[in-house]
Amino acid sequence: MLFLVACLSLAWASYPAYGIEFGHSYGSHMVLQRGPERAMLYGYANVVGDTVTVYKDGAAVGTTKVQQSPVQGHVGYWDILLPAESAHGPFTITASSSDGNVTMNDVLYGDVWVCSGQSNMYFKMRQVNNSAEEIKNSISFTDIRMQLSNLKASETEVPEASLRQHWTKPTAGQIEDFSAVCFLFGRNLQSQLNVPIGLIETSWGGTPVEAWSSPDALAACTQTQGKRAVNSHTPSALWNAMIEPFLKTTIKGAIWYQGESNAGHAALYGCQFKAMITDWRQKFHNFTKGQTSLQFPFGFVQLAPNQHSSVVGGFPLLRWEQTQAVGYVPNPQLPNTFMAVAVDLPDYHSPYGTIHPRFKQDVAERLALGARAVAYGEQGVVYQGPFPTAYHLDNQHHALEITFDKGTAQMAFHNSTGFEICCAASASSKCLSWHNAQISNHTATMVTVAALCTHGQHVAGVRYLWHTSPCEFKMCPLYGTTNNLPVPPFIKTGGFASGTGIIG
Repeated sequence: MLFLVACLSLAWASYPAYGIEFGHSYGSHMVLQRGPERAMLYGYANVVGDTVTVYKDGAAVGTTKVQQSPVQGHVGYWDILLPAESAHGPFTITASSSDGNVTMNDVLYGDVWVCSGQSNMYFKMRQVNNSAEEIKNSISFTDIRMQLSNLKASETEVPEASLRQHWTKPTAGQIEDFSAVCFLFGRNLQSQLNVPIGLIETSWGGTPVEAWSSPDALAACTQTQGKRAVNSHTPSALWNAMIEPFLKTTIKGAIWYQGESNAGHAALYGCQFKAMITDWRQKFHNFTKGQTSLQFPFGFVQLAPNQHSSVVGGFPLLRWEQTQAVGYVPNPQLPNTFMAVAVDLPDYHSPYGTIHPRFKQDVAERLALGARAVAYGEQGVVYQGPFPTAYHLDNQHHALEITFDKGTAQMAFHNSTGFEICCAASASSKCLSWHNAQISNHTATMVTVAALCTHGQHVAGVRYLWHTSPCEFKMCPLYGTTNNLPVPPFIKTGGFASGTGIIG
């Protein structure tokens, strides 16, 4: 008899109490995307052809029909675009059909952000610098809601999310194991915008970009894919299980911290990263019936330092390719993107390894500045450091003058290191070796770098911060005076004409 009761209990636990349910990633305490976009809501029912009515605080806001479910284990499927909502709530949302009712309580309308990548996105609030104080301060942000995906890889597409943590406020016992970059980014935005923020963390340490890319994205870049057991490195395996299940969620944007696992294959990564962003945008747009923007804002972190050494390594080229070899974003190759430069944020004494810096507050703050400018169009927000716009090679005085932001930059100068020049047989020759070049003079808008080559050689290139770990904490040579943002790494080769002249 006890065995029969146990079996019946297990059977009942496998089905919704009233025969109607929401998709797994929906639930009480969640944030739905506010207007002007319309939030997508979907779920399952048992009667195909039945009418589902959705209520918000008891008032009907829309109806839809149950269709045959494409998801195994479900008879019927329904979805609906809710009316655009500008009020924050909280609201009670109920879906009703002949099968019964299912309800979500304490639902807010705000902006929903997806946070993804590898270990530096997975890095938890309990690990961040000054973690106890940060956690204590964060618990008061009750208009931030969090959802955390399980670690799951799949060879095939997974229609429903596997969740380690359902929607919750940042309460003790929950926030400690949530992504530090993700939460601190949301906290920055919520403080500035005063709107609810929904954060969906779906990240996994040590994973390459291929795992987060759909087959369509992978097809855009030439690469070899061998057959192997499915794990967190398998191409598309994390896309299938940790991105695909969230595609029906209307979102504001995404942030991304990844690239360490692809260092050493920078050129390919440049193609893969762009293809992944384009594909995510297209698929979120399609699955939400056009409500998630086809150009939704996408922020990312340029790789931070790793190891206290002077090695060049694979990080500099990958940092360059993260920007499509432009040096900054947004740019024509990566429109509506923003980037947190982290090259000046080493943590050589991190107990989690030097590749895992604890100073996620700075990363999150820089991401939030980019989001405020790019995603929200906030005027006057300085969200990136100065960038070179002109080069003046003075052969007579063996000097290379570099102008920033077309002469409008306002830079602070910390030290004379960071630059290297390449000397070659001609100004257009390929750079094979690089030599340190000291800053000999500087103003708020320009630096002069010593450019002395041996007799018969010419300056063929200049690069800045072109090492895996080029400087101490917040002590790179050049910063913008507004918001103290570093000049990002850059490289220029070729085009240095003999004599004096402007090289663009």
